[in-house]
Amino acid sequence: MKALQVIELFAGLGANGQPIVEKLQVRELENGHLQLVQSPAFVKGLASGDVIRCDVPNQEFEIVQHSGNLSVRVFSRDAIEVLGDLLTPEMEKLGGELDMETPRMLVYSIHVSCGFSVIEDLLNQFIGKDGRSAWMYGNVYDPIDGQTPLNWWQDILKPE
Repeated sequence: MKALQVIELFAGLGANGQPIVEKLQVRELENGHLQLVQSPAFVKGLASGDVIRCDVPNQEFEIVQHSGNLSVRVFSRDAIEVLGDLLTPEMEKLGGELDMETPRMLVYSIHVSCGFSVIEDLLNQFIGKDGRSAWMYGNVYDPIDGQTPLNWWQDILKPE
């Protein structure tokens, strides 16, 4: 396996109309595809472990294989450290990992096999009651309309 690399992917347009680019750590696989090391904070549709084909000059990607991980983003208007101290151990009990922490954002990866209702119930216990924090999935809904489920998990959850 090759060394870790950093790539830049287009994450959307900012309020000022300027493009937002996110730097992501990846592993280059033997076939030239790239595997994400962590779930992104802003690029929609991806999670830790996903394998992508990347058009580096255009900062575009195509998903080759989903890892089965959900990307969960938690935002707060206040410092998020206390919320993270409460939520992270609970996410870890389900097998989730904290991929990123900034002063006002947490990004987790957790396998879809944990179940949407279990994950959502846990998140709703800690987030949103104060009106100052919120959470969202980063790779569950269509990046364009934000509402249509992508359903990539159907094959992963299919009984064998």
